[in-house]
Amino acid sequence: MGVKGKIAVIGLGYVGLPLACLCAKKGFEVAGLELDREKVELVNSGQSPIKDSYVEENLPKVGGKISATPDAGQALKAAGIAIVCVPTPAVDDKPDLSFVKLACKTLAPFISRGELVVIESTVYPGTTAEVLRPILERGSGLKAGKDFFLGHCPERIDPGNKKFSIENIPRVLACLSKEGSEKAKKFYESIVDAKIELLSSIESAEAVKVVENTFRDVNIAFVNELAKSFDRMGIDLSEVIKGASTKPFGYMPFYPGPGVGGHCIAQDPYYLIASAKKAGFEHSFLKLAREINESMPAYVVKLAEETLKELGIGVNGAKICLLGLSYKPGIDDTRESPALKIAELLKAKGAVLKMFDPFVANKSNASSLDEAVKGVDLVVLATHHKKLFKKLTATYLKSKGVKAVVDARNVLNGPDIKSKGIVYKGIGK
Repeated sequence: MGVKGKIAVIGLGYVGLPLACLCAKKGFEVAGLELDREKVELVNSGQSPIKDSYVEENLPKVGGKISATPDAGQALKAAGIAIVCVPTPAVDDKPDLSFVKLACKTLAPFISRGELVVIESTVYPGTTAEVLRPILERGSGLKAGKDFFLGHCPERIDPGNKKFSIENIPRVLACLSKEGSEKAKKFYESIVDAKIELLSSIESAEAVKVVENTFRDVNIAFVNELAKSFDRMGIDLSEVIKGASTKPFGYMPFYPGPGVGGHCIAQDPYYLIASAKKAGFEHSFLKLAREINESMPAYVVKLAEETLKELGIGVNGAKICLLGLSYKPGIDDTRESPALKIAELLKAKGAVLKMFDPFVANKSNASSLDEAVKGVDLVVLATHHKKLFKKLTATYLKSKGVKAVVDARNVLNGPDIKSKGIVYKGIGK
């Protein structure tokens, strides 16, 4: 594509900001449209407003190549490529397109002839052509596929993943026209060191993302239901998974836990369910998977009640420590975090709750691990920040007076903990 035109990135969150850093790193001038003024100030001063290792490493290096602003005209005018990276949550189990619609409405008046517009926000099949295209055409007075290029390239990002970053994850994309697809492919090939797969339709590209995450949701639901079953049968699911994993074909290990969090796995199945419903099909299987995974925070609380009962203690008034509040290790993202749902349920039952997550200080009411666990009746490990919680040995827990542990990630040494007279429960163990 050459060096280098102006790229406008709409939304500087967990998707847009890494993308902006990548584009700047590859030599593009990047304008970021972001309404959060505090975030704008941090980005412009080279500081990451999110806990993301890629952004923290690269944002200070790209310096003045990224200009964040809440001013739409300043960000969007004269851009050769505009990329929409705003959230598309599910509210009450239904897709909420309000943010991406607003982003397109804001972008439309500034679209110029020959510009490439890419939707990276997760949407259900048909959204780009049927919902967003009319907004962009009305606002710009131009025709998509003729006067400007419109496509979809579903974001693929895994915060905290050291092996796969935004730079080396393969991407799929499609545009309304062949010329648009070729232009978009050339652009993504200039920033991503991995294969760029062109699909035949935007609808197929939209479906890729929701299928990827629904696949994970369904398989996690499978092992979560197995965990509930094996708890009753006295079978250690961790050992079963280890055994099944020795088969070199036809099996992929997934692991039980306290629920599914994040903006993708916990949300995307609802986009596929909604899209199919519009076409007259009901996804009973996917709905059941969602139901199972959404039941897991309550299941963890049930384990907590059973554990405390062994000690002759009720939940009401029990001193409980909840460790890990983000939805996955090593990040500060709490969107749809099962840990927060566990906290709500425990509080509703009258537990005296101490919470600690070094990445999520604003939701922690303990300032250190030592303070969090000291003298509590029960520790519930909801998210395992491995390097930070490696102190959770049987000896350490005993020294702090901990009476019981619910290990919702099955990462602690259960037999050793039990040997110290501490009650231990895992999920499916």
